[in-house]
Amino acid sequence: MSMCLGLVALSDANIRRILRDPPLVWQVIAPDDPSPYEAARAQQPKATLLSKLFGRGNLSQNAPDLEMSSAEGLSTDLDKAWHGIHYFLTGTAWEGEHPHNFLVSGGTAVGGIDVGYGPARVLTAAETREARDSLRAITDEELKARFNPQDMLAKEIYPGIWTREPEEDDTLGYLMEHVQILRDFLDQAVHQGLGIVVCIS
Repeated sequence: MSMCLGLVALSDANIRRILRDPPLVWQVIAPDDPSPYEAARAQQPKATLLSKLFGRGNLSQNAPDLEMSSAEGLSTDLDKAWHGIHYFLTGTAWEGEHPHNFLVSGGTAVGGIDVGYGPARVLTAAETREARDSLRAITDEELKARFNPQDMLAKEIYPGIWTREPEEDDTLGYLMEHVQILRDFLDQAVHQGLGIVVCIS
């Protein structure tokens, strides 16, 4: 099964809301399919009488739908290039320093809602700007120079296609195409003053 990474632009106010009420993340990443949201909502624990008396009832019970502005909801898909881009930025499989590691470990996890391969993560508008600036500071030529198929294979960089002959499969070109997609998406999110939701599914 493929592992693809998606990103959706979201305001800080709505980021705070889905962190308080994690099932709402499905209304961000699957807005046209209510079934995952309804299933996640049904799995939330019921509030006890004692918690209701002390005002600590489950925030998710009878929660209204998420309302997004016209600028929010912008999305993109890095397909299976996300892990190679992370490698370009950090030289690692899963580690790396902030903010270069934003694709695989940056931001804050959204509760325990499994959206495919673990929970989604959110980056605030400020964190998104940091991520954009960290990527902007590296030229395409510098990224291309970091392409090391043997090291990527040794570090098990998904999807393990990096040593294919360029004439048959231009894997470097594939990565650079998705680097540009990521650059454009982050520029738009930052221009709108938005954060992002990151999920692997």
